[in-house]
Amino acid sequence: MRALVVYESMFGNTHTIAQHIAEGIDTVGESDVVSVHDATPELVAAADLVVVGGPTHVHGMSSGRSRDGAAEQADEDDDLELDPDALGDGLREWFDRLGGEAGSGRIAAAFDTRVHASPLLTGQASKGIVKRLRKHGFELLVDGESFFVDKSNHLEPDEADRAVAWGRSVADLAQSAR
Repeated sequence: MRALVVYESMFGNTHTIAQHIAEGIDTVGESDVVSVHDATPELVAAADLVVVGGPTHVHGMSSGRSRDGAAEQADEDDDLELDPDALGDGLREWFDRLGGEAGSGRIAAAFDTRVHASPLLTGQASKGIVKRLRKHGFELLVDGESFFVDKSNHLEPDEADRAVAWGRSVADLAQSAR
């Protein structure tokens, strides 16, 4: 099984989670981890499983405005550093370019990073990701999963291990679905 893990990340947390998800997938198959900027339709077409994740901004997926706000936040906070691939288009724009039936015959899963609080308060980017994956013809294996950061934008303890376990379980489900 060949998997593609696509991520959008502002402060590196979603990038880190994507790498750990791939680590879990690699116990069952092979995976590539790529930023949203490098996730070409050809890479998507070559994958049996596509896992897509992004940060939760303003209750959902990021927008140009929220990404600009995150960049400003990093400029003002010495403790925050932008991910190398943070600037530019995000998942919304990537889905717009992907093409209507890009997921036909492919299975997928979605994840997000967000502050650890009720989703009623924080929202969940994974809900929008799931919606767009379905719109593009992907079959979703599981509900969207959230991985948590603290109020200072650092991953909470054990989230990396939880991401590895989730990646392994998604890969197991993908193997069974084939």
